[in-house]
Amino acid sequence: MTASDGEPTALDAVSAPDAEGKPRRTTRRFPLFTRDTARPEGGGRAAPGDAPAPARQWPILTVLSAVGLGLLLTALDVFRYGTILIGAALLAGAVMRWILPDVGMLAVRSRFTDMLTYGVLGVAIVLLALMAQPNPLLVIPFLDDTLHFTVR
Repeated sequence: MTASDGEPTALDAVSAPDAEGKPRRTTRRFPLFTRDTARPEGGGRAAPGDAPAPARQWPILTVLSAVGLGLLLTALDVFRYGTILIGAALLAGAVMRWILPDVGMLAVRSRFTDMLTYGVLGVAIVLLALMAQPNPLLVIPFLDDTLHFTVR
């Protein structure tokens, strides 16, 4: 609806004009179908827009390259060092997500959620790599007792 002077008007207290100036009813409910998504905090380009694509996404490429190298080391029978490198790459991703304002595609969720996810997974992978048999570099005595208690 429009007023006599051509300005859009509201039908009731909860309607507002849309992009074309026609009033539409707005609610506080979430829409049934999502039309767009918000970019994660820090999800902007990590380099200027005129830079080539790899330069714009260097944080995720750094993490993925380190993970790829770790997988290659694991495949070449250097299991412990390969998995430690994979965990260290995830920890480096958590640090980059914390320090850098824009990390490109490394930003998936909110900054806190990304840091927590990358950090927990990185620490878990490094600890498991250090405890791997044979000849573990890290021995946690209560885990052996827990295993014997649960298996008996």
